Amino acid sequence: MRNRESPDSPNAFTALRRFVRTPAPALGERCEVCGQPLPREHAHLFEPASRQVMCVCAACAVSVGDQAGTAYRRVPNRVCFLDDFQLSDAAWDGLMIPVGMAFFFRSTPEARVLAFYPSPAGATESLLALESWDALVQANPVLMEMEPDVEALVVNRVKGASEHYLAPIDRCYELVGLIRAGWRGLSGGQEVWIKIEQFFAGLKARAIRATPGAREADERPETPSVLAQPAQSQGPNDRAGGATHA
Repeated sequence: MRNRESPDSPNAFTALRRFVRTPAPALGERCEVCGQPLPREHAHLFEPASRQVMCVCAACAVSVGDQAGTAYRRVPNRVCFLDDFQLSDAAWDGLMIPVGMAFFFRSTPEARVLAFYPSPAGATESLLALESWDALVQANPVLMEMEPDVEALVVNRVKGASEHYLAPIDRCYELVGLIRAGWRGLSGGQEVWIKIEQFFAGLKARAIRATPGAREADERPETPSVLAQPAQSQGPNDRAGGATHA
């Protein structure tokens, strides 16, 4: 397993910063499909091919994201805390993630599970061995419930933590944007680490416990995702992934 890194595109940086800037007035944020004004809390669509996150109104989230044959997938709202998740230190070391945070999701365009970790350069992909993921799924069957492309396993092992979540993909890129925008110097600086701790505290506060039927009980399709509002609306060609590649 090796890591692939290269500079991010300016569009990727712009899209990532949407998640961490100071919220703008509600009237300044508009649906990227129909142009209608958006409230602070709103839904998102995800384009798997480009890993682009789009801010949309509730109507467009349904009409675009819930229709077969479209390029976009509706991002779910649920966050599940996996309090009985099995991941030993040895198994984590075998994943070859060099930092204490990572997220894993099944990409339909690439027909495989992708592993990313946040870094000052954006989301950096770590090539995941198939046998490592298969062993993780065998130990944790809940991973078979992940929605392809739009839901991820999020691992937090920062400062001795051992937390595992099923979370919407937009929350993963929110964390990436937070680190990309706030990192200072070699160690990141105290402020960014406080924000990382606050991010995971907020994730845990809104999470439900993963139990059979939890997806159906927490779908609430009419409820938008809760995210920090972007400073400005981005066009449909901006990518929120910000992943580095060779």
